[in-house]
Amino acid sequence: MDSVQEYIDAIAPGHRSLFDRVSGLILEEFPQASVALSYGMPTYRVEKRRLHVGVWQHGVSIYGWGTDRDGGFSSRHPTLISGKATIRLRSKDTAVVTDDELRALIRAALRA
Repeated sequence: MDSVQEYIDAIAPGHRSLFDRVSGLILEEFPQASVALSYGMPTYRVEKRRLHVGVWQHGVSIYGWGTDRDGGFSSRHPTLISGKATIRLRSKDTAVVTDDELRALIRAALRA
């Protein structure tokens, strides 16, 4: 967990609130999730399912959800999908993506 905390502490202030929002929603939905660094970013694991949350220049990216396990997110926000199973959230996108939509994505991605 120390490496995860170091990652979080190094997040630029402009992206920290968005990361905290996504991370907080994951842990609200799955308080039993373990968190470790994988592929250089925090990875939330519930049984065999994983969801990676990385902070980049544009904002926050969410990886690891299957196209059949996105809770309808990609159909509602196709412009936020970048490549295979990658969601790119920029700070300007936060107003159009509700917590309920993120929760649906998280539940679909991490539910066994």
